[in-house]
Amino acid sequence: MPESAEREKRQQRLDQFSQALEHDTLANVRGMLNHLHPAEIAHLLESLPHHERSLLWDLLDAEVNGDVLLHVNDDLRASLIGEMDADELVAAAEGMETDDLADILLELPSAVIDEVLQAMDEQNRHRLESVMSYPEDTAGGLMNVDAVTVRPDVTLDVVLRYLRLRGEIPETTDALFVVDRDDRYLGQLPLTVLLTQLPVKMVRDVMLSEGESISATTSATEVAGLFEHRDLVSAPVLDENHRLLGRITIDDVVDVIRDEADHSMMSMAGLDEESDMFAPATVSARQRGVWLGLNLATALLASWVIGLFDATIEQVVALAVLMPIVASMGGIAGSQTLTLVIRGIALGQIGRANARKLLMKEITIGILNGALWAVVVAAVAILWFGNYQIGWIIGAAIIVNLLVAAVAGACIPLFLKKMGADPALGGGVILTTVTDVVGFFVFLGLASLVLL
Repeated sequence: MPESAEREKRQQRLDQFSQALEHDTLANVRGMLNHLHPAEIAHLLESLPHHERSLLWDLLDAEVNGDVLLHVNDDLRASLIGEMDADELVAAAEGMETDDLADILLELPSAVIDEVLQAMDEQNRHRLESVMSYPEDTAGGLMNVDAVTVRPDVTLDVVLRYLRLRGEIPETTDALFVVDRDDRYLGQLPLTVLLTQLPVKMVRDVMLSEGESISATTSATEVAGLFEHRDLVSAPVLDENHRLLGRITIDDVVDVIRDEADHSMMSMAGLDEESDMFAPATVSARQRGVWLGLNLATALLASWVIGLFDATIEQVVALAVLMPIVASMGGIAGSQTLTLVIRGIALGQIGRANARKLLMKEITIGILNGALWAVVVAAVAILWFGNYQIGWIIGAAIIVNLLVAAVAGACIPLFLKKMGADPALGGGVILTTVTDVVGFFVFLGLASLVLL
């Protein structure tokens, strides 16, 4: 389904439930709600104010509570968990897959965690410990532990009979993993090979020993890149001894890609992608207030620079009219470069080997665009105020500011990455400060030297 059609469908569903909560009986709403997929329910809950959200949560069948908790954002999940009693939380946790349980276990009350662990058999408890021993943003933290394994010294007929005996295989299974008696990974047996080769053949003769494998400590970003470039559906996850721990599937990677996209977009505004849209106003105000305070500090710095030239501005009013043009042109040009570089860093396309070449390209673009628009703005200023000096002053300021914007837009995210900070977080604020301060200083400084 096209993205626009899916977005429209979500909006229609939201309107439908909002109207149903106002006019229909709760029994009708319950029936509509429990026919939705858990991910659709989660999206609906995130889109409703607190009162309506609580009504829907109370109407939800208990057996899907766990699946819905997995799909909502962190803030909403914490809120819902806080409203559930211990028995409800235990029941929700017991119905989860091991890798899903690992994602939220530590968010549960300690008494609930103890009860959940006691109810698990030894094998599942060991699997849970395996997943939780790795950071959430690594392959080990992403993996499922439901991989189906076979030995290399059996026939395909034996494998087929084994699968029929199991009765089912995990979702998104496109291959079985071949391991030795110590669970060391040897290769993959694609289902297409299993179904098309003669049953008398041995697994070792038809398996793919060159199949992609992923170290458990590989970052989630690298995993997503590997799936994208190799068009993988699933891949085995191995420990440092080459033992099979589990598998990562394409649905896990889609979540990573979506989360990274949300993170990049929200970080530029100083927001958390896991924030609840309908959290209490006081909570949201506190979260955003820190970022507003940082922006105020940078704005005061730009204002201080303007204040250094107050005498010049008082004598030449045209400068006050034209100042926003210089800052705006620099800000837009810098934002273009900043966005391009942040995206390149996220995709692994920018590194030490090509950073200098990219910087030179952006400088060239800054000079070309600066020269072009300096002529245009200078002509407008001359026609507007009838003063050639003001025209070439603002033209020169635009050239300098666009050049500085190109350098800052390319270097700021690279510097933040080198310092171990998130390039998307704070990059926009630093860039705006640089372009505003430099633009105002150059424009008003030249005006002071030439006009006074």
